[in-house]
Amino acid sequence: MSRVGKHPVAIPANVTVEIANDTVTAKGKLGTLSARITSDVEVTVADNIVSVRPARETQKARAMWGTTRALVSNLVTGVSTGFTVNLEINGVGYRAAVEGKDLVLSLGFSHPVRYPIPEGISMKCERPTAIEISGADKQRVGQIAAEIRAFRPPEPFKGKGVKYATETVLRKEGKKK
Repeated sequence: MSRVGKHPVAIPANVTVEIANDTVTAKGKLGTLSARITSDVEVTVADNIVSVRPARETQKARAMWGTTRALVSNLVTGVSTGFTVNLEINGVGYRAAVEGKDLVLSLGFSHPVRYPIPEGISMKCERPTAIEISGADKQRVGQIAAEIRAFRPPEPFKGKGVKYATETVLRKEGKKK
């Protein structure tokens, strides 16, 4: 039995959830998000609660039960409060700044790396070594954070590079004489 799927999703006061055909749509203060649902699960909305249950007793239906519940929960959370990923930059001379619609990164290359900020995503640099990425769509926020981290992932000897704020870099011992 799915441990995630059996818990209903509570809908906040400022969010509306609609189910049409095979699409769940959530509208809130941060915009509108929608997700397709498979025919293996049944999604119902009643009394400000979204509940998901398998339509059949097949292995695929039981697998999609928890996945669909998590997707619906991410839609509701995204349009009501949004998602945020924090990145940290370590290294001498490594810095970031938001210039217009671009994120400009100095990561030790011969040129600054310019990353265009997509629509629906906001980026802030409170200090030159911290980047805050926020938006309504959890998948897009995580993907953008991963793309920025991929420009210079943290290296294991000095820890230089871009890392998630919650990430711990496993350090290696250097050469011995």
